[in-house]
Amino acid sequence: MATQDARLSALWAAYQRQPESLGKQVRVEQALRGVIHSHWPGGVRLPSQRRICARLGLARGTLVKALQRLIDEGLLVTGQGSGTWVCRPCQAPVTPLAEAALSPSGEAALSARARAVLASPGASSIQSGAFMPGIPDIAHFPMRKWRSLYASVTVPQNTLLLSYSTGGYGPLKRAIRDFLQRWRGIRCDTDQIIITEGAHHGIELCTLALADAGHRVLLDSPCYWGARNVFMAAGLEVETLAWHPESGYVPRTASQPVHLAYFTGSHHYPLGVPTRTADKRALCREVGASFVIEDDYEFADDGGSDLLFDPQGSAGVLVGTFSKLLFPGLRLGYLVVPRGLADPLNRLRSEVFREGRMMDQAVLAQFIDDGDLDAWNRRIRRDYLARQQVLHDRLYDLPGVRRLSAPSGTISLCLELDPEIDDVALTQRLLEAQLVVRPLSLACGRDDPRRGLVMGIGMVSGDGLRHEADRLRRALKRHLKASRRRGARHAAPR
Repeated sequence: MATQDARLSALWAAYQRQPESLGKQVRVEQALRGVIHSHWPGGVRLPSQRRICARLGLARGTLVKALQRLIDEGLLVTGQGSGTWVCRPCQAPVTPLAEAALSPSGEAALSARARAVLASPGASSIQSGAFMPGIPDIAHFPMRKWRSLYASVTVPQNTLLLSYSTGGYGPLKRAIRDFLQRWRGIRCDTDQIIITEGAHHGIELCTLALADAGHRVLLDSPCYWGARNVFMAAGLEVETLAWHPESGYVPRTASQPVHLAYFTGSHHYPLGVPTRTADKRALCREVGASFVIEDDYEFADDGGSDLLFDPQGSAGVLVGTFSKLLFPGLRLGYLVVPRGLADPLNRLRSEVFREGRMMDQAVLAQFIDDGDLDAWNRRIRRDYLARQQVLHDRLYDLPGVRRLSAPSGTISLCLELDPEIDDVALTQRLLEAQLVVRPLSLACGRDDPRRGLVMGIGMVSGDGLRHEADRLRRALKRHLKASRRRGARHAAPR
């Protein structure tokens, strides 16, 4: 009973940390997912539904729906009369002999490209929690207005919204054109805009259209892991080159020609600092890249001043997404491409991926035309700036901290640590305290020794942010001091 009480207390604490605006079912679902990943190993039996409902103040039906979601994901299993159990998969290493004996449905049956992607940690099964990076504020998004727009576009005369689109919904492309002019100072034609299903899809389309397997693509180190994985999955040779905000790029030692260069817009992700157009332009001249893909991942309120992209050029592509501006589940984005590439890329998209999501595109177009996107963007950028300041003030003077990115109104901050600190192990220790961050080292190239933590501020605000930031400070102070003591012992002469 004592063990069950402890599990119930852990679940209660995790539930309390979820924003109330998310609703009870979402809160308990995210709380359960968090404690399963950080506290409860496989084979653990959950407290009874009656006890969970009583402690968390839930209706039975609310809890049942949340449990069913986790059962569908394979995190839980239940049997008639036997309770609900955690079935988190075992992480024991697989020997080469055992791997060869896997059935064709196992990883041994995958292509070399797929195995390479899976060997490079990227996407996390945890997509919620304090300081989870890459997630905007979904708790305060004006969902009531968004829902009302669906009712306004689903009228009998709009049945074409149920069919395929051709190059994207025209009104949405016009809305994006005007939005980019207002917020980025980019003047492009509507025909240059291609609607995609998020940034990854846009990068994949560019890779398919502009490069062949074996071509080399150059990325910053640290890099955006999502783009790296898309390039690897397409069979491209990925090269990373370390970029430092103070000094620019380190000298390149490789001699192979570069076909594509990829950058993360006017604000570097994951370092969380402004990029410099001069650095990017000089590197492109040095390597002679045939095409440059610029991903406006961190949409900072800076007017796009450090974007290299020129809509009048012939070798640059701008990637944009609404997943970071609005909410991740929207999965709508765009490319702005050279005029000469617009028609073939549109036709290639239709031939390989087909096109749809017309109702979602129509709603987004109306949301932009009504001024709601501009209003939301102005409001949330101010909020993000204030949240970043709270986190910055609590972390900048911790032991072992080399740099903390300055508040800028984006959804991320990057904490760079002394290179002897194991940021992967530190991330796991923080996860055990329900603090979700990402290790910087996993985004760095082999020749880049930087260590650190990438943190998001989209899922925490107000008093909850201050409370969680204080918890993060205490946990980091404790673990960083211990890491430095261990490092000093190992460095002491024998």
